[in-house]
Amino acid sequence: MNLLRPHPLAPSAGRRTLRQGGTGKGNEGVGGEARGVVRGGVVALSLLAAVLSTTVTFAQEPTPSDDEVNAIARGLYCPVCENVPLDVCPTQACEQWRATIREKLALGWTEQQIQDYFVAQYGDRVLATPPPRGFNWLVYVLPPLAIAGAGVILWRTMRRWQRAARPDVLSAGLASEDPYVRRLEEELRRRG
Repeated sequence: MNLLRPHPLAPSAGRRTLRQGGTGKGNEGVGGEARGVVRGGVVALSLLAAVLSTTVTFAQEPTPSDDEVNAIARGLYCPVCENVPLDVCPTQACEQWRATIREKLALGWTEQQIQDYFVAQYGDRVLATPPPRGFNWLVYVLPPLAIAGAGVILWRTMRRWQRAARPDVLSAGLASEDPYVRRLEEELRRRG
């Protein structure tokens, strides 16, 4: 007794083979052609799936390395800690920011685009180097001006000191004409 029966919609459901005691004839011709079309369709779909999966595999960007992420994170400050660069901060917020940087790099964003993204959300305070606009330009202008000003003051002070030292040397030469100095020098020569 055979407990397994073929499905009624299966191509061989209505035909009996020679093994089963039939003549081997039935709807063989119709089922064979249909099977060939189905097999061709399955093969075509398999090839299409293989081609598409290969394309998707090659289209994926490699995951950005920690060095690439940290190179950008060095230019940003932690939103929680004060004056701590994002690449060394251990807080959870910084972990999320680094994950966001990694995602943006994987999408092909540039360093400037990523910095602009964070500035748009948190303002200029997240940048390690402030942009030269508004009062921030003073950060770039004042240090060189202060150094130049200190140099000018030092130069003038040195010149004054040199001028002040010269009259002493000249006055020593003129002092020998003073009668008291002349008399003192004569006494020193006599005793000496």
